[in-house]
Amino acid sequence: MNNEEQERMKNLLRQALPPAEANAEPARDLWPSVLRKLDERTMPPWFDWALVAGLGVCAVASPAWLPVILYFL
Repeated sequence: MNNEEQERMKNLLRQALPPAEANAEPARDLWPSVLRKLDERTMPPWFDWALVAGLGVCAVASPAWLPVILYFL
């Protein structure tokens, strides 16, 4: 890119993106929304046990993967 193209690109970016404020904060508190979404999205109680059973089956079927499974837990 030559200097003209770089200047044109800078101008286009400045037009497309508004300048960010130094101490910009959200207009409202987002944490209550996060908590509400977490409460709405509850998993059924059997889901945890199904995951544990799946990990057990994987550990028995291929014990070489046991260190990998334990690493990610």
